[in-house]
Amino acid sequence: LASNHLLSVAEVQHTMANETLTDWDSGLLDCFEDASTCCYGFWCGPCLACTVSGRFGENNCLPLCDIFCGVPIPPAALSVRAAMRNRYGIKGSLCNDIFVSCCCASCSWCQMHRELKHRPFLSVYLLTNHCTVTTTNISHQSYTSRS
Repeated sequence: LASNHLLSVAEVQHTMANETLTDWDSGLLDCFEDASTCCYGFWCGPCLACTVSGRFGENNCLPLCDIFCGVPIPPAALSVRAAMRNRYGIKGSLCNDIFVSCCCASCSWCQMHRELKHRPFLSVYLLTNHCTVTTTNISHQSYTSRS
């Protein structure tokens, strides 16, 4: 592995701080922009949530916490949404993430699914404390060009 492919956490944070924030690729209620995602979310919401979580690089079963925890704020929907917004430099706030996760969790999972469809595949190599290299797949979808 060439050293020019290795990024430290500080380098990633510095790069993100210098980037201009963007909007989500689609609105929260733009389900009909991608009918297949809309149907997937409507007919099998937990499956869609698990798919999004896995494609984002988290455990596929993470969204099941939302079902079994029984708390008013769904922890998986909130954490994946906030992490996705931060990773991709999307405008927003934690307050907005909480509101959307509580009131429109299904629409939020659909929006995140559409976002991942528009993102290129990217692997990030992170150095751990023990000088080993960890590879994290950020998105498993190939890049789809938009006009």
